[in-house]
Amino acid sequence: MSPSLSASWLDSVDEAYRQMLAALAAARTSVRLEVYIFQPGDPGDRFRDALVAAADRGVKVRVLLDGFGSRELPPDYWRALEAAGGAAGVFNPLVLDRLVIRNHRKLLVIDDEQAFVGGFNIAPEYVGDGVTHGWHDLGLTLSGAMVHCLAASFDAMWAHRGFLHPRGIRLRQSRLRHRLKDSGSADVMATGPGIGRNAFRLALRRALQTARDVRIVSAYFLPGFRLRRALQRVARRGGRVQLILAGKSDVGLAQAAGRALYRPLLRAGVEIFEYQPQILHAKLAIVDDAVFVGSANLDARSLGINYELMVRIADPVLAEQGRALFAADRVRSSPITLAAWRQAQTWTTRWRGIVARFVLTKIDPWLARRQLRRLT
Repeated sequence: MSPSLSASWLDSVDEAYRQMLAALAAARTSVRLEVYIFQPGDPGDRFRDALVAAADRGVKVRVLLDGFGSRELPPDYWRALEAAGGAAGVFNPLVLDRLVIRNHRKLLVIDDEQAFVGGFNIAPEYVGDGVTHGWHDLGLTLSGAMVHCLAASFDAMWAHRGFLHPRGIRLRQSRLRHRLKDSGSADVMATGPGIGRNAFRLALRRALQTARDVRIVSAYFLPGFRLRRALQRVARRGGRVQLILAGKSDVGLAQAAGRALYRPLLRAGVEIFEYQPQILHAKLAIVDDAVFVGSANLDARSLGINYELMVRIADPVLAEQGRALFAADRVRSSPITLAAWRQAQTWTTRWRGIVARFVLTKIDPWLARRQLRRLT
């Protein structure tokens, strides 16, 4: 790890919320919060109160939420924050002809000095340790030079959040692409639709070319052919590839589509486990000593449609700590063998997997491309 960067793990939603709320309480100059899902109630109201308190003491507070993911918020939910001088924005407000283009990023930046990244939405179902209750998620808290890139990435999304006027969409989309590229780096991957090759997917595939040890946790697993082939090649040349995927999922279609991919991976020697205690929502890849953490799943939507944010940190100590977290999750997961997978493949299961893959890898991207042609 660079001397100018410090990173530590957030191993549960409860721990992430605790540290994020403490950071909000200590904020002195600025707060940038970007979330896909923000719901009223607990913990959302606690976060809103902390944001209002920060604005009351003169901190510049901006909150950016996705128009679809946070659609359940009442129209006046942020009135107190705005009265205190803060600002709340909606990325891509709901309009039918661009409904599929979403901001799936999760980011909190405090005072341009500390950042939180991971899969953490702010909603009641997430509250918990991910074992006895609540969804299971992982993330990092960061300080150092990388934080400035993350702040700049937020600023780019904030500046182009509206997509308000048809004639302005093309220009806004173009500017956002350039600003995200400019704010990113080899280790801060801000991705989105129509920006060319997905930086996270490309970085992960490059890392897999020489990998010997791969640990991946993915809530929604539906990678493309090249990424699946890269994982298989690691296993076939003697490396170890372990995947922890969802045993319980909030999106049954995604789970069915992902399970349809198990056979060739298992035959190649990839080890697959399904997390059992709670719904899995984590997004993590450890490739030798490189750690990838953020908001992107390994599926067609995260790798080609959504706006996503991932960080890459090459550090043996952080990677070893991540492998320890992975090992703890593996103990709580059921191994999937090729024999067991074959036994589970009824006629209904096979057809459900085929239909799910078609919807998620063909129809959803087709709709996104069609809407993007209207925007760019």
